[in-house]
Amino acid sequence: MRLVFAAAASLVATSLVSGALAQPLPAPASYPPVVGAKGVVATHTLSLAMADQIAHGAVEACHKMGFHTTITVLDASGALKAFLRDDMTGPHTISLSKDKAYTAITLSNRFATSGTFATARSSTLGSPMTNIQGVVGVAGGVPIKYRGEVIGGVGSSGAVGGDKDELCSQAGIDAVADQLR
Repeated sequence: MRLVFAAAASLVATSLVSGALAQPLPAPASYPPVVGAKGVVATHTLSLAMADQIAHGAVEACHKMGFHTTITVLDASGALKAFLRDDMTGPHTISLSKDKAYTAITLSNRFATSGTFATARSSTLGSPMTNIQGVVGVAGGVPIKYRGEVIGGVGSSGAVGGDKDELCSQAGIDAVADQLR
């Protein structure tokens, strides 16, 4: 008898729980979220699809110029969003492309690209900025902007010279320019 009672209680509990879980979720109060609410900051984010288009566009542009490059696309927080390492690129290009993209994001309020930052600092060969981890003084990083808002950054490393890397990074952004208006 106890076994039958325990089985029946278990069945009732299971049906109550599954019934509660089967209920539809309530609709959000508003979507997109209301802008300007106290304590709320609305931002735009870089999609995976766009990051992928940027990375592929940059590699293709570099190929047309005769270069092989590593491309890193970061979101506005500096987190990795897309990464492509072309054939015949050195191992150092992995971290340097990321650092160039990070520099472009971090210093975008003062410098148009990592190259303008490097020029302002009279930097040579990508010397790191000792007080900000991941920031380097070499060209190749360009911020990605949507209506003036920085939503990410792209960094290229492997083309001969930072100026060529910067062209590759910008070409990746140009590949999605119509979506950034």
